[in-house]
Amino acid sequence: MNVMTLQEIAAQSGVAFGTSGARGLVADMTPALCHAYTTAFLLAVAPKATHVVLGHDLRPSSPAIAAACAAAARDQGLTVVYAGALPTPALALYGAQTGAPTIVVTGSHIPFDRNGIKFYREDGEISKADEQAMLGYLVGLPKNLQPAPLPAPLAAVQQAYVDRYVNFFGAQALEGMTVAVYEHSSVGRDVLREILEGLGAEVLPLDRSDEFVPIDTEAVRHEDVERALEWAAVHDFDAVVSTDGDADRPLIGDETGEWLRGDVVGILCAQYLQAQAVVTPVSSNTALERSQVFGQVLRTRIGSPYVIAGMEGALAQGAGLVVGYEANGGFLLGSQVLRNGQRLGPLPTRDAVLPIVALLCAAKERGLKVSELGYKLPKRFTASDRLQNVATQASQALIARLKHDTALLGQLLAPHSGPLEALDETDGLRAFFASGDIVHLRPSGNAPELRCYAESSSALNARKLCDSCLLRVLQVAG
Repeated sequence: MNVMTLQEIAAQSGVAFGTSGARGLVADMTPALCHAYTTAFLLAVAPKATHVVLGHDLRPSSPAIAAACAAAARDQGLTVVYAGALPTPALALYGAQTGAPTIVVTGSHIPFDRNGIKFYREDGEISKADEQAMLGYLVGLPKNLQPAPLPAPLAAVQQAYVDRYVNFFGAQALEGMTVAVYEHSSVGRDVLREILEGLGAEVLPLDRSDEFVPIDTEAVRHEDVERALEWAAVHDFDAVVSTDGDADRPLIGDETGEWLRGDVVGILCAQYLQAQAVVTPVSSNTALERSQVFGQVLRTRIGSPYVIAGMEGALAQGAGLVVGYEANGGFLLGSQVLRNGQRLGPLPTRDAVLPIVALLCAAKERGLKVSELGYKLPKRFTASDRLQNVATQASQALIARLKHDTALLGQLLAPHSGPLEALDETDGLRAFFASGDIVHLRPSGNAPELRCYAESSSALNARKLCDSCLLRVLQVAG
């Protein structure tokens, strides 16, 4: 067995920590490498653990990776609580309830030839400091590792996730509503249906797929935009909902089949919960501040670990009910919520179910259509997309060049938006223009992609800003 630091192993393999968890090519995620990552996690972050919760998404490569993680846990003397294919937040919730670390094998929305592993302490996602501790740990790469088959999954893990929402919102919370569920290949498709039906909704399942569909809730594919509009023309529903691959990011459409932006979903969910403090990355819609609803707003770098760190800081300062969300719609609950005598405990990891149910309940309780929920929000609109197969080094080089050449920056990002007024370098390069337009370039932390985020006073202009910026960037890169 070769012994070296996880940092050295990561450098040799190309499997590395990104925005959330370790990600890499499936071909590089060998049983030995996954064994090493798991060993480093258990020894560096959870040395006192006696058991570990383990689950995965529906990617074909995920069960084999999970089996290697299970082998590493058993080699450290831990009992493996195998939950099977379940949403990431369902697994993290059960780990928190049972005082156990959790390992989730998932590539979320990234390309099909890639996968990943997310690690959770018993109190939530690992931090960037935890990642550094893991990278510095000495671990071995076992030779000829042949992991044992995974056991039957423990049904109690899924039941705990269902109970969380049905008990809090109530069995009649969505009675009389019809909710379409775009099932595709999401690991949450069955449990989401069970929760919605448990809340009294009639569920209309749509387009279940046996092949993996890479749904990115922050950059919805054109075919999914068209598909939802076609469904609305054929079916009578109050909303259409879905999630990304590991079901920690929601995709919510109104009764017309129009998908809501994730950062608007975050604001509406925070309002419904009556949050006092909201933490979100710099890429989220500025309607959050402009609404003047929340007592405290904190902006962070992109990625749930940074949002969680911001939430922890707000809680330490006694901020009251603290929530967080990302532009992809993933919602984090930092405080307990009391409602009608029921308690919803904190879940400081991204979740798709809470914002879905909260918006549906808000519409029903207020007698509104889902399309009408955001009518009082300031008229700010966002759009986002990405260029795929762009090396991270190339993206970083472009951003470094633009920082030192503001004339080129204006021409490349938004030549018709007036003079550049300010730059925010919190994460990538975010440019504010005199017209009120905002354009933001950032290398993805999970895949070789360059992401663009745009914000403007109209949805059409936000989309034009994003698309035209990426087209110009592609021409420069070419």
